[in-house]
Amino acid sequence: MSENRVEAIRTRLSEALEPAALEVIDESHMHIGHAGARDGKGHFRVKITSDRFLGLPLLQRHRLIYEALGDLMETEIHALGIEAETV
Repeated sequence: MSENRVEAIRTRLSEALEPAALEVIDESHMHIGHAGARDGKGHFRVKITSDRFLGLPLLQRHRLIYEALGDLMETEIHALGIEAETV
């Protein structure tokens, strides 16, 4: 299940933001017993570099990522750490 979530996150971010670099890290194992883990959702960290972030403040970069992930934020992701950089 975890690999499917990582791949779904990777696919959505790749299609929406065409990153030069993208790393999706599943940190769910570090949160066993946490409320989100009990609900079956995961904890992830995303490191992404994209031209789409040029000139955008950090908050706007995060919004683009949340928009790209869409319903995954409600169904599969409990927590998401983001490092969003420009090329």
